[in-house]
Amino acid sequence: MKTLTSQLLAFVDNRVSQKNIRLLRAYLLIFAAMVTAYSLIFHVLMEMEDQHHSYVTGFYWTLTVMSTLGFGDITFHSDLGRLFSMVVLMSGMVFLLVVLPFTFIEFFYAPWMRVQEENRAPRTLKGDIRGHVIITHYDPVTMALIRKLEQYRHKYVVIVKEVDDALKLHDEGVKVLVGAPDFPEVYQAGRADTAAMLVTTGSDQMNTNVTFTVRELAKTLPIVATASDEDSVDVLQFSGASRVIQLGRLMGQWLARRTIGGDAMAHKIGEFDQLQIAEAMAAGTPMVDKTIGESGLRGNVGISVAGVWERGQFRAATSRTVVTDKTVLVLAGTAEQLAMYDQLFCIYHRASAPVIIIGGGRVGRATGREFKDRGVDFRIVERKDERLREEFEGHYVMGNAADIKTLEKAGIREAPAIIITSHDDEMNVYLTIYCRKLRPDIEIISRSTEERIVETLHRAGADFVMSYASMGANIMYNKLRGGDRLMVAEGLDLFRVETPKRLVGKPIKASNIREETGCNIVAIGKAGTLQPNPLPDYVLEADETMVLMGTPENEASFLNRWGNE
Repeated sequence: MKTLTSQLLAFVDNRVSQKNIRLLRAYLLIFAAMVTAYSLIFHVLMEMEDQHHSYVTGFYWTLTVMSTLGFGDITFHSDLGRLFSMVVLMSGMVFLLVVLPFTFIEFFYAPWMRVQEENRAPRTLKGDIRGHVIITHYDPVTMALIRKLEQYRHKYVVIVKEVDDALKLHDEGVKVLVGAPDFPEVYQAGRADTAAMLVTTGSDQMNTNVTFTVRELAKTLPIVATASDEDSVDVLQFSGASRVIQLGRLMGQWLARRTIGGDAMAHKIGEFDQLQIAEAMAAGTPMVDKTIGESGLRGNVGISVAGVWERGQFRAATSRTVVTDKTVLVLAGTAEQLAMYDQLFCIYHRASAPVIIIGGGRVGRATGREFKDRGVDFRIVERKDERLREEFEGHYVMGNAADIKTLEKAGIREAPAIIITSHDDEMNVYLTIYCRKLRPDIEIISRSTEERIVETLHRAGADFVMSYASMGANIMYNKLRGGDRLMVAEGLDLFRVETPKRLVGKPIKASNIREETGCNIVAIGKAGTLQPNPLPDYVLEADETMVLMGTPENEASFLNRWGNE
């Protein structure tokens, strides 16, 4: 809390306040001159009426009349004196009852309150803060990152240029620092030299400016920057960025990998050291209508079914989980185990029609490139021909995706999946509802910009959804933690934790981790190696790490239960 003296000094030093003080001073001088003039005229008129009063009485009469107090103990007897009294009264009403309050509030009180408000917005970090994350922009990606940092009790600060915006965020509980993100002084005040990481998510030009500015102050600070344009990657790296993230390209790759593409094979969506995570459609395979235990995957292949998706809803899998023709299996195992799975199920092919991609922007084009690399046929639906003509000749359809004729031309009646890549969340919800009504059995995968839209898209009929915010936040947080996380899907992560002391010496089946937290143990790390799919009888040991899979709620439950050990 700032002292009154420091607030006064801040008020006086403020340039706008100095101007307002000068105006207030001019008002007071005019008021003093008016009172003095009225007092002198009072003496002249009183002498004309043969009344004699002191100069103090003249000031007394003037102030009582101007302030409308009107004691009435001193009065004029002539019409000229009474007319003068009315002039003094009217000017006093205007000057003291109207102009004075307005002037005081406008030129003194409001600026004073403004200075007090500005003093609430920090301009430097207090105390011996180190190991914090500096964030240069407040947007959906960094909002998601802040929630993750708060979950794991990591310190952070957001640089906000405008005081009003900083105060609003400050009142919402966000840790802020007022200042322009391209000023070196701001990073000195933000202790960039002792920070753990800096994240900048503005325009490519602003990110380059920030990166260059900070790199001069902190030579070894990890700097993570986003890039919209592929050509900006080199520039950002030259300016000092440690990691450049192209969210549009990564989003397109993720959407393509989440598309089963008409077959029953395992499609890898990520890897965690030696552990690989894949997804496979159960439709058309002998597993349908059987439990996972009856499928024999663990015994015959050695692969583990960590969970299942049913219309966008993830459930932890047990041996008693029943597989349906809508089930998507989440598989965890080694590369060899996934290859054995493919040998068993590659004969089950569901469709050969092209996948439909709605939107030919950065994300849509990145999705198309990923399909090209995989050898999957696809059609991009886009209004603007110049985006696609050269690169995707024969793989695009011109037109409006909301037009049934355009979708039919793209193959909506036979397509195994449709991917919605628009950057407009409202449009994505609209198209998801439309496509679900046209094809109740089709696989719909959509992107969103904000996390809050994810649930809406699931309700609209999307099977899988990924938000820019979650993807960006997870990549950035993974950089901070040194690569001990993997985002499997929106709302589903792999994360590494130390084995809690209270669980050491217990077999996995006796730990009750799944029952109490909802997390699945998919691997055990020991001596620099990772053992996938440990058996239920495996006894947990000290100096081991566990790789768990779960939702953010499952993860929070685990941390609340064992995170403080």
